Amino acid sequence: MGGAERAISAVAGSLLLYKISKKHKTQSLLLLAGGYLLYRAATGHCPVRTLLTREKTTGHPRNVNVRASVIVNRPRAEVYAFWRRLENLPLFMKHLERVDELDDLRSAWQVKIPGGLGHISWEAEIVKEEEDVMLSWQSVPGASIRNAGKVNFSDTPGKGTRIDALISYYPPMGTFGEGVSHLLTPLFSGLVEKDILAFKHYMEDIPAGNGGR
Repeated sequence: MGGAERAISAVAGSLLLYKISKKHKTQSLLLLAGGYLLYRAATGHCPVRTLLTREKTTGHPRNVNVRASVIVNRPRAEVYAFWRRLENLPLFMKHLERVDELDDLRSAWQVKIPGGLGHISWEAEIVKEEEDVMLSWQSVPGASIRNAGKVNFSDTPGKGTRIDALISYYPPMGTFGEGVSHLLTPLFSGLVEKDILAFKHYMEDIPAGNGGR
């Protein structure tokens, strides 16, 4: 297994085990799945993948999409300006350790693995931007986690801002990885929804005029 696959396994396994410990429930299926994914990450060996080596696959794995929307009671230009400064994102996205803007388009991202098991880093670039309307980005070639995102900003009747976010990630582990990714989609979806809701609360708590940080 390559470094990207081991990184994905570490994140996925940690999320599963973290979810169990938070709820204090005996969820044997999730526990086994989390332990298995952490085993893949630690050893670089995938028993299931070994069994699938004879299976022929064609094309590329399908991306997994997670969508979330929220209305923020702040002007659209102010909301966009805050989000556009990517280094602000860890202020409300708690799984993000840091984002460093390298230039006008490229940025370096670092994500914390739940349970204090380390972090994963990659670089991304903005691929399309319409000021106060839309921002989209994607990971650069060779990134440890292939991902992309798009956020739309629109006015609401109450002079607020509606945010529609779409986050896509691409499983690098073939047929098996695609299946695991779809099983984990509810967990990632929950993280994205919490991040978007946290953004709403954060923006609405900022004094007027300080939205751009």
